[in-house]
Amino acid sequence: MSINRKATACLFAFMLGSGVGVAGNRYAYHAVKDTITQQKDTTKQSSLKEKTPDKEKEKPSAYEQLIKKKGSVQNGLFIVRHIDDQWYFEVPDSIIGRYLLAVTRFTAVPQNFGKFAGEAVNQQTVYFEQRDNKTMLLRAYVLSQEADPKSSISRTLKASTADPIVASFKVIGRNKDTKAQLIDVTTLFSKDNSVLSVSSDYSKQLKLGGLMADRTFIDTMKVYPINVEIVSTRTYSSSPTTAPASQTGAVTIGLNTSMVLLPKVPMRKRIWDKRVGYFTNRYTIFSDDQTKTDREQFISRFRLEPKDKRAYAKGKLVEPIKPIVFYIDPATPKKWVPYLMKGIEDWNVAFEEAGFKNAIQAKEWPNDPTMSVDDARFNVLRYLPAEIENAYGPRIVDPRSGEIIESHICWYHNVMNLLTKWYFTQCAPLDKRAQTAHMDDKLMGELVRFVSSHEVGHTLGLRHNMGASHATPVEKLRDKKWVEEHGHTASIMDYARFNYVAQPEDGVSERGLFPRVNDYDKWAIRWGYQYRPEFKDEKDEKEKLMTETTVILAKNSRLWFGGEGKNEDPRAQTEDLGDDNVKASDYGIKNLKRIVEKLPEWTRQPDDQYDDRIELWRSVVSQYGRYTNHVLKNIGGRYLNNMPGQKPYEIAPAKKGRDAVDYIGRQVFEAPLWLYPSSMTDVAGTDLVDEISSYQERILKVMMNGTIMDKIYKDQRATGAYQFKDYLNDLFHSVWKPLTGLNDMQVRTRRLLERHYVEQINSLLNPVQKDKPTATDRVNSSDIMLYLMQNLDIVEQFCKSQAAQSEGINLLHYNDILRQIKLIRERRVTVK
Repeated sequence: MSINRKATACLFAFMLGSGVGVAGNRYAYHAVKDTITQQKDTTKQSSLKEKTPDKEKEKPSAYEQLIKKKGSVQNGLFIVRHIDDQWYFEVPDSIIGRYLLAVTRFTAVPQNFGKFAGEAVNQQTVYFEQRDNKTMLLRAYVLSQEADPKSSISRTLKASTADPIVASFKVIGRNKDTKAQLIDVTTLFSKDNSVLSVSSDYSKQLKLGGLMADRTFIDTMKVYPINVEIVSTRTYSSSPTTAPASQTGAVTIGLNTSMVLLPKVPMRKRIWDKRVGYFTNRYTIFSDDQTKTDREQFISRFRLEPKDKRAYAKGKLVEPIKPIVFYIDPATPKKWVPYLMKGIEDWNVAFEEAGFKNAIQAKEWPNDPTMSVDDARFNVLRYLPAEIENAYGPRIVDPRSGEIIESHICWYHNVMNLLTKWYFTQCAPLDKRAQTAHMDDKLMGELVRFVSSHEVGHTLGLRHNMGASHATPVEKLRDKKWVEEHGHTASIMDYARFNYVAQPEDGVSERGLFPRVNDYDKWAIRWGYQYRPEFKDEKDEKEKLMTETTVILAKNSRLWFGGEGKNEDPRAQTEDLGDDNVKASDYGIKNLKRIVEKLPEWTRQPDDQYDDRIELWRSVVSQYGRYTNHVLKNIGGRYLNNMPGQKPYEIAPAKKGRDAVDYIGRQVFEAPLWLYPSSMTDVAGTDLVDEISSYQERILKVMMNGTIMDKIYKDQRATGAYQFKDYLNDLFHSVWKPLTGLNDMQVRTRRLLERHYVEQINSLLNPVQKDKPTATDRVNSSDIMLYLMQNLDIVEQFCKSQAAQSEGINLLHYNDILRQIKLIRERRVTVK
């Protein structure tokens, strides 16, 4: 009996030690207790009672010892404690495993930093995970693959897509009342990491060195029911030679990090249809029934649900449960606030197409000390003191569903100068209010409103639609009644700016000159935001919506989504108008000629100042260049179709290419001297011949580079395509013209153009050897080379004919061209 008693005591000690050895896992500990209880050794229990004092004084826990110290306490999403310069979160069990959106923005930056207070510098979705009762982890949500939890493949997928651990915390203890666990988060926000401070990409871009710990502080933490806001001051080492903002070897910035609790149940994804332009998140779907994975994209959109679902289902306009609210930054000049607000609320006409009324609202920033413009709970139009001539509308989304959680539109101060130049160069002959470098506040306000609407469109999830303006026939842009009723572009998300095609005699008003939320925008919002609870899941919704979309698009070509204007389709370009780039650009140049003639009068400044004249003239020159680029893209153009019943790819008709070459010959290769009157060049100090010749050379190089040559040559097999031989012949006739009957400037620029032509043929026929094959190499390995040799023969015959009729410098010019042609042929036969 004595031996058994000792054995039991030893077993108890061993098991008790095992309970501690599992790092306090309460389930393992209870199992040990249960096992001990089952022994029912009353002798052992009696012995232990004899050794334990009746009233042993319990030692205070680490948690209790800490909170006895003086410090501040805030209640909200977490209990936030500040004790002895350390910051603590008490994390409730209900938050563990919940997703938190972390958005970090600049609150203070040095001059010439490249970024501004209010701009986002990092965003990430994170969540706390309980490792054991002594350790808590913070993981970043980075998953882009999913499977039905009930499927077999979901087991291995889960094991193959582990989220990275970005931080680990020692659990100090639990709050006896709330059961929340206390962790020290000081280093999480005072040191650099990839999710809650300046991202590595931005650090490189801004040339930040190492973080200086002695000059880095957590300033404040404020906690609210669903978020916590952390403000910090951070100092980085930085070299004055590499970082313009650094003059002292250090750069100090302010950051605000918002950690916002995401919805427990994510919004249903809406799977993207590439025929409607939305920003998207990509993901891959695995299932047991597949033979190949499905790759999908889901769109970014705010969560809109009707208050009265029955009324909504009957087709009545219904207010949403939670409208989209944008606040105006209190730093915004007061005179622009009403126009910015109108620009925001202009989108309500589109939301009405989706069945909602008052879906989007604009409000001035309230006098509420509990609110911060940096708080990621609020959508804010931020007004930034920057000389950048731009604005942009980003969005922060829930990566699980695409739900837009918030947006901070960034509006740079100098965007008004950009608007002045746009409207002046496109509409000054059409609107007397624009015939000045300093437009009145009412006109500027309406211009501000237009840009506001465009940027809000991005925050709603809409991408640019550079094909929208192609839906309008060019001549309709001059039809006062039609264009004022329908607008000059089908979408405000196009870079269509203003109606530069209209002529003064057309009498088109502001209604026909300005863009507006239009047909495509209404359709896109309807497609993305219409509440469709009748579908059982996102896959079912996708199939039904695609069928509906096909029917709708087949009936209305104005709803075409043409993309961002970065592909080869000449119908979808930035800054262009109408369905015929040549015709539209010719009309645009007529208006530019009117502006150049009146520039001295419209930009007159006192005391022989010419700043306004030079700036607006340069804007006119840039606009002229845009017209050329619009036309140029039609050479070798290919149409990319996504509308019902159309072929995915079509070669542009030969007429489009021929008209483009003709335009370049008329408007570029005929020296545009009208663009450079002495009233401009004398005050700007412009070298007229050099500027015109350099521009002509750039355009010629585009038309004669190996890529475009190869493209036209290969595409000529298509029915109705531009034939390569015809292209070279048309190009020749646009460049090689007699020098008689021209003034001095025209002759000088024409001679330089002809030399550039021969140089370009030489570069194609005798390319410089390079390690990697180029488009020029393809030219030399195909019949393109033979066509170019033939073209060179035509140039030679032309020069001989003109030399026989010329004298002086012109004769020397033609003889020199003939010399170069001989050298080109000799290089072709030289063994290398």
